Formats: sequence, C-alpha cells, structure tokens
Amino acid sequence: MASNVKVYSFEEVAKHNNKEACWIIVSGKVYDVTPFLDDHPGGDDVLVSATEKDATDEFEFVGHSDSAIEMMKKYYIGDIDRPAVPVKQTHSPPSPQNQSPGFAIKILQFLVPLLILGLAFALQYYHKRV
Repeated sequence: MASNVKVYSFEEVAKHNNKEACWIIVSGKVYDVTPFLDDHPGGDDVLVSATEKDATDEFEFVGHSDSAIEMMKKYYIGDIDRPAVPVKQTHSPPSPQNQSPGFAIKILQFLVPLLILGLAFALQYYHKRV
C-alpha cells in the first residue's frame, strides 16, 4: 500500500516564512498555518517566528490543549525530510575541571586574611619582647 504523504525538504518549508505563506514544522510534520494566523490566540507573530526551524519544543512548551492539537490536523500538508532539518545547538554546562580556578580563589580568600592576622600577632609579640 503506497503512502500519498508529501515529503518536503527543509529549504522548501523555510521559504514559507511570512504572513502570506506560513509553514511550520512540529514533530516531523509540516503545517500550512497561513489561514489560522488571524485566529491564533497568541497572535500571528508567534506563528511567523516559528518558521524556518523545528518548532516542536516551542509548541510543546506552551502546553497546547487537546482541541488545539486536534485542530492542527486540518493544516497538515505533509512530512519533513528529517535529515534535512538543521541540528539545534544546545548549551552544555562547563565541565568540573573548568571550575577548579574558582575553588582556588575561594581557598585564597580564606587563607590570606588568616595569614595577615597571624603576621599581625607575630609582629605584636615580637615588639613586646624587644
């Protein structure tokens, strides 16, 4: 049984990035949301800003209702060619070895005042004996 689902390249979908033609990618599916721009509760700018990328994370973060997810079916126009979608850059926290200079500074902030205090007591003791 052959599938009649159209598969779009990322470049083709990315061309539709304005209010006249607004296509978004959510969960590997392509949606032409142009007719919905005026009705979107978050405004048309939210949808236009979701173009030219995989908008799955943004879509899920908002927490759309079941009826909103059901409504998306009528805007579905095909699937995205997944290997063509650019990989999202993620931020990785610094490794523990990069944090060691901060630890050394904290130790010095503790030891330097103690050394100064010890030197002051030593000088006071020395002056009393002389």
